[in-house]
Amino acid sequence: MPVPDLVRTRAHSVGAVSWLEQLPAMVSSLESDWSITVGRPYAGGSEAFVAEAIGVDGTPAVLKVLMPGAGNDPAHEATVLRLAQGHGCPMLHQFDADRGALLMERLGRPLYALGLPLMRRLEILCATAARIWQPAPGCGLPTGAEKARWLADFVVTLWEELDHPSERALDHALAAARRRELAHRDDRAVLVHGDVHELNALESASGFKLVDPDGFLAEAEYDLGILMRGDPAELLADDPLDRARWLATRTGLDPVAVWEWGVIERLSTGLLCIQIGMQPLGQDTLNAAETVTGLTI
Repeated sequence: MPVPDLVRTRAHSVGAVSWLEQLPAMVSSLESDWSITVGRPYAGGSEAFVAEAIGVDGTPAVLKVLMPGAGNDPAHEATVLRLAQGHGCPMLHQFDADRGALLMERLGRPLYALGLPLMRRLEILCATAARIWQPAPGCGLPTGAEKARWLADFVVTLWEELDHPSERALDHALAAARRRELAHRDDRAVLVHGDVHELNALESASGFKLVDPDGFLAEAEYDLGILMRGDPAELLADDPLDRARWLATRTGLDPVAVWEWGVIERLSTGLLCIQIGMQPLGQDTLNAAETVTGLTI
């Protein structure tokens, strides 16, 4: 069974080699249990095996089997999909917690393949993410404060593994993460997707839907912070702060929170991409993180 190279690389980096070895048998058992036929895998992701599937009645679907140890809890993703009920995210058909497997609605082309200008892509991503934002107290998802602490630990670990690529950018990102941790308020928190970008936005009958949610309860600005880490060359072509201001104005949210989430997400993504060999994106993103170090709104 073909497994994308990025998935293999990531599995080795997080110690999930046994999962990789057991994956063919696991997929076969899911085919039997869920009465599906699994087809070609999708490339592009690194933390799960994702492939086309089709039900016995001909319904197209997508099978996703998450990699253990990569930082994503399949139960969190399933919770987001159940809460969203098809609004902004795909419909969930089946979920198996023990195998970390989800069977979901199949969607169309990713936003990145459409060749749209940056500002149009940002408009679409803002509107799609906003469909997911809703209060969800008691749903069991982690909080934005927990996410901020996790990101801080994550960037320190990667920074050390990669031989300390930029201490100044690290200090800047850790300070931003601490401020967002302290700013968390349960009564303001909403369900957020957690990984809003053009590879995760797929065409649907209602416009676009976002796949691969991380899922937690945080200030909505977190999702816009993800949009601050993408397109690093374009970010530096103008005043980097302008994108944060535009996103905040578009959604009625706080530009400072948008900027600060972007600071920590930009560094964590740059370091992760370098670790798994996703170049030149990794170095471009790290360069952007270094360039904006010290900027504040």
